[in-house]
Amino acid sequence: MEAAKKHFFTDISVMLGRSMRHITRSMDTVITVTVMPIMMLLLFVYVFGGAIQSGADNYVNYLLPGILLMAIASGISYTAFRLFTDVQRGIFERFHTMPISRSALLWGHVLTSLVSNAISVVVIILVALAMGFRSSAGVLPWLAVAGILALFTLALTWVAAIAGLSAKSVDGASAFSYPLVFLPFISSAFVPTASMPSIVRAFAENQPVTSIVESIRALLSGRQPGGDIWIALAWCVGIALLAYMLAMRAYRKRV
Repeated sequence: MEAAKKHFFTDISVMLGRSMRHITRSMDTVITVTVMPIMMLLLFVYVFGGAIQSGADNYVNYLLPGILLMAIASGISYTAFRLFTDVQRGIFERFHTMPISRSALLWGHVLTSLVSNAISVVVIILVALAMGFRSSAGVLPWLAVAGILALFTLALTWVAAIAGLSAKSVDGASAFSYPLVFLPFISSAFVPTASMPSIVRAFAENQPVTSIVESIRALLSGRQPGGDIWIALAWCVGIALLAYMLAMRAYRKRV
């Protein structure tokens, strides 16, 4: 049993190394994912920030959690693209002729998404610090924020895996992420939900992004997130489990 587990984790490390080499040889993907959220951060802070009534003394602090989620939603589209490319080129079939764990192929792409999106998140936080972002949170709240972002990335990456394995074209493999990127706009990421019309407000207050944003915002400001953090974790875990099962089903069907 231990030999099988060791073999499984060794296979994952090999697949992770393969995917990471693709990233390091094409850093433009990380740059592209990072530039758009940074531009949004600059636009909303320096152009729209003065007209938006967020109720916060520092709009950068209010805005940053939503921008981070947008960056992650944009970044996972490359996972779908890379998976689609591997399927189309017959890479999976070649690996299946070797004595390796089949699920390791998918996990290699998933872990690569976690690493590459973590890089994007760090860069965006550094830019936000230069723009005046400040946090009174200690080490544990920051670790909690990192955990929530990692879980959110994992959940969306498995959704991306479904698209990458099921799509019929390159455009179809990456287009699914567009609604996810713009979902933060209909949440409390940019403005308080109290300012929205009743129907829009009802949707905004009961979708995953709002609870995740409110949890991160509270943690970074040194406040207790209250019940929002449990709702956020429930959304992330639920989406991750459902997407994982559907992705594995699509994987077995496709390959």
